[in-house]
Amino acid sequence: MSRTVGIIPARYLSTRFPGKPLVDIGGKSMICRVYEQCIKSNGLQKVYVATDDERIFKEVTSKGGKAIMTDSMALNGTLRCFEAYEQIMAMDGEFDYLINIQGDEPFIQPEQITELAQLISTTSCLIGTLVKEITDPQDLVDENIIKVVINEKKEALYFSRQTIPYIRDAEKHTWMKKWTFLKHIGIYAFKTSAIPLIKDLKPTPLEKVENLEQLRWLGNDLKIAIASTNFQTISIDTPSDLEKALLFVQSNT
Repeated sequence: MSRTVGIIPARYLSTRFPGKPLVDIGGKSMICRVYEQCIKSNGLQKVYVATDDERIFKEVTSKGGKAIMTDSMALNGTLRCFEAYEQIMAMDGEFDYLINIQGDEPFIQPEQITELAQLISTTSCLIGTLVKEITDPQDLVDENIIKVVINEKKEALYFSRQTIPYIRDAEKHTWMKKWTFLKHIGIYAFKTSAIPLIKDLKPTPLEKVENLEQLRWLGNDLKIAIASTNFQTISIDTPSDLEKALLFVQSNT
C-alpha cells in the first residue's frame, strides 16, 4: 500500500508579511489552522510542519502537532520540504509521495489534498498540482493570482502572473465568455523517487523573471499533471489578506 506524507513549509521571515504563520485567526494561529486541515485528509498518512524558527516549532508541537527544524538558508518551500523529508524518513521510513501544502492556506480543504494525493498516485508525471476556474474578472489582472494553461493530457504548459492565454480580436471585458481561465492552487505533489533529481535543478531564466519555481521544472522537461478543484481557498500573502480571512471566519461562525 502506498504512503503519502504532507509537509507544510513555514518560515517566520517573510518580505511582505513577517511572522505570518503565527498570526491569530479566530483564536488559532494560521499554521495550526493549516495543520488541522491537513490531518483531516484521508490522503495523508503523516503530516509535518517544516520550519526554521523555534517559535513556529513550539507553536505546532505545543498543540500536539509534528514539526521538523530545517535550515534557515533553504531557498524556497519546496527545498525546505525535501530537507525535512530526509529527517522524516529516518523516523517514519520511506513514503511514495510527498505533498507540499503552503503554510499560508489556513482554509485549505482536506478534499483538495485528497484530490492531489489521488492525482500523483495515478499519473506518470513526477509532479502534480491543482487548478480552479477563474470566476472573478479581477483575478485575471491580479499578479498574485498565478494563471496556468494546460494541454489535452491535462499537463501544465506554462504558468504566469499575466493573463494567459491572450484572446486575440476580442475586448478584454469579454474574455471570460470566450475562454475558461485557470488559476493555480499552490500545493504540489511529488513522487519521492524523483526528489534527488528535482532538488538539484538550477534556476532557469523564466523562473527568475516570473519568480515562479514551477517554471524551473517545466524548463527542465519535467511534466506537471493537473487536476481541477471546485474548492475556493484564501491565501494570506499580505496583512490585507488577513483582514479578508478574519471576515471569512466571522461569517462562518
